[in-house]
Amino acid sequence: MTPQDASRQAREICGLAPIVPVLVVKDAGHARPLAEALVAGGLPALEVTLRTPAALEVISEMAKVPGGVVGAGTLVTPQDVKNAKAAGAKFGVSPGATDALLDACEAEDLPLLAGAATASEAMRLFERGYDVLKFFPAEASGGAPALKAIGGPLPQISFCPTGGVSPKNAESYLSLPNVICAGGSWVAPADMVLAGDWTGIEALAQEASTLKV
Repeated sequence: MTPQDASRQAREICGLAPIVPVLVVKDAGHARPLAEALVAGGLPALEVTLRTPAALEVISEMAKVPGGVVGAGTLVTPQDVKNAKAAGAKFGVSPGATDALLDACEAEDLPLLAGAATASEAMRLFERGYDVLKFFPAEASGGAPALKAIGGPLPQISFCPTGGVSPKNAESYLSLPNVICAGGSWVAPADMVLAGDWTGIEALAQEASTLKV
């Protein structure tokens, strides 16, 4: 997969809904009902972070849910990429980018939202052929004003800001011309997941799905 093809597919996935849920799931038994609730609420693109021992099993279970497009987040090493692809991930998300990680994603045909927090990082990825990136950590890196400023000289690059995005500030990001979606964890709070409150999570997803890009 070329970087251009990867970005083309990433752009399509990011265009499915204004918010991509960022999910940290500890119990694989929660995977399917959680994914079903989020998809029913209008958020089909799901990022499962590789931060728990159950993450790969969670990806496998969520990949079975009709209408969902499940990706793997927190990709750091080439082995992460192989494991994610084998589990059924349709896209990947990384906090940053290394040549080894990019090589692995291209070899495994896994579209990647590579993380960038500065103009130089974004330019390096754009030089390689990537024009859809993750802006991370969004709030800690200056928030929407910083991303707007980066967009001035680099209008060719689109971003999915993640990290500190919330219902209070999501629209400030989504209103930017260089933002195509945002990643957020608030649509699947840990306490609601543990309680199995799938109806409540679906309602949160419905609210998030109406945000304007």
